[in-house]
Amino acid sequence: MSEEIIPEVNVEANVPSDVPEPAEMAPVVEAAAVNYQEMGIPELVAAFEQLAKSEDRMQRAKEADAIKSAFYKKLIKAKSEAGIDPESAEENPFTGIEEAFKAYYNAFKKEKAEYNKAQEAERERNLSLKQAVIEDLKQLLEKQEDVKVTFPEFRSIQDRWKAVGPVPVQNFRNLNETYQLYVEQFYDMVNINRELRDLDFKKNLEAKTAFCEEAEALAQRSDVVEAFRELQKLHEQWKDYGPVEKQYRESIWERFKAATAVINRNYQAHFEGLKEQQEANLVAKTALCEKAEAIAAAEMANANEWNAATKALEEIQKEWRGIGFASKKDNQKIYDRFRAACDAFFARKKEFYAGFKESINENLARKLAICEQAEALKDSTDWKATADTLIDLQKQWKEIGAVPRQKSDALWKRFRAACDSFFEARDKQPKDANDYYGNLKAKQRLIAEINAYELSGDAEADAEAGSKFSERWQAIGFVPFKEKDRIAQAYREAMAKFNAGRGASRRQRPERTPMTEKERLVKKYNQLEQDIVTYENNLGFFARSKNAEPLIRQMEERIAKAKEELRSLEAEIRSME
Repeated sequence: MSEEIIPEVNVEANVPSDVPEPAEMAPVVEAAAVNYQEMGIPELVAAFEQLAKSEDRMQRAKEADAIKSAFYKKLIKAKSEAGIDPESAEENPFTGIEEAFKAYYNAFKKEKAEYNKAQEAERERNLSLKQAVIEDLKQLLEKQEDVKVTFPEFRSIQDRWKAVGPVPVQNFRNLNETYQLYVEQFYDMVNINRELRDLDFKKNLEAKTAFCEEAEALAQRSDVVEAFRELQKLHEQWKDYGPVEKQYRESIWERFKAATAVINRNYQAHFEGLKEQQEANLVAKTALCEKAEAIAAAEMANANEWNAATKALEEIQKEWRGIGFASKKDNQKIYDRFRAACDAFFARKKEFYAGFKESINENLARKLAICEQAEALKDSTDWKATADTLIDLQKQWKEIGAVPRQKSDALWKRFRAACDSFFEARDKQPKDANDYYGNLKAKQRLIAEINAYELSGDAEADAEAGSKFSERWQAIGFVPFKEKDRIAQAYREAMAKFNAGRGASRRQRPERTPMTEKERLVKKYNQLEQDIVTYENNLGFFARSKNAEPLIRQMEERIAKAKEELRSLEAEIRSME
């Protein structure tokens, strides 16, 4: 007798009632898919092209639809932002990429339709084949022949049944129950000797023990989703085998069921953990949304603030990409909220820089006009009038805002060159036209005199000497333009040294403490004198002119007022002598 003959005498079908049918099993929850909403249009086209070339593309129809949905959503938005009617059939910058995507999708759709049609036809063929197997099994039961003849034929029928692929879902349960019914009837009617039955039990036990071992190995896998899928296949194969000896029947099923329970628990725990992680991800992403919304709503007054805000938002976006998905029902909502905040920010930034660009272009035009005016005057010999005009142009230049960065330095050098050309020519004129160099020498001699002055120890005398130094300095006229800052600094240093020496001299006279009223007035006089020097230096290269701007007039008024107060203090000090 062949070892492939696996009979049974008068036993109940060895198919546990709690083994779920494929359609009744818990659905496989897919791991979080790629979020195509975060991709750009070219990336979506590339993703669909890659999907359409994959070997498992026919099983990825939902993914194809997700890419399609994301693509057209992005395309409509991009067209709207570009001012293109999404419904217009006229050619536009997006026509090429849209037609490419349509070609890929239509080819895939056509192939999928043909595939589905072929699959449906295959299931219908399988249904006919299995119905034929059942009919043959039914006829076998009606023969009532010797088991030695019928059992090999029964085994062949079982092999044929296993070899046939899936049938339409709506026919599966009824077809399978009918087959199992006839199998049970066959085992009930078979009158077989113990030797053949024991062999049948033994082979079934070996097969089912192997299924238990496979299930136990699956329970140890880290990929619990894949383990769950493999377990479903084992359950299908389990049902295709006959019973085992009665004494092992319960234990072998309990072993298989125990491994199944472990896999199911792991599977459930995995998705519960995934749910908790998704909830944590939602909390983290909600916090990032709030930060992004705060940045999008903040008021920015200048480019530096916009740049700082942009950097902060980019850091938030980087952090967002490091967080996993939220739950399926929340993931798109939270992404749309975050995207809306980012879009609002960059829309405001775009609007700001549109106005800013217009402003700096206006500033550029104004400074170009000033350059042209300065270049037109650089060769003038009308020294006084031209100097006043150039100083006024310099003032206007300072009041004009920023220009494009790449043109700023060159533009300033151009303007400066025109001004320098005029002032250098003016300063080279002989004395009868310009005595700036004579003034420079006079101021140099005065500074040397201040540095060489030896304090007498008499506060009144030293104060009077300092007052005269100041008067003489103020009486000397302007110096060459390029020397004014250097000579003014030298004078301040000389006077600071002179006044420091006077302070030290006073500290050596304890009998003069506390300070007398006259000393207080002298101190105030010296301080006011220094203030005047500071005010005059602040004027920089601005000269007195009846056409000067209000700021210059204000500074000159302040200097005049200080000098008037200085004369008043001097008269008051002299009255105390």
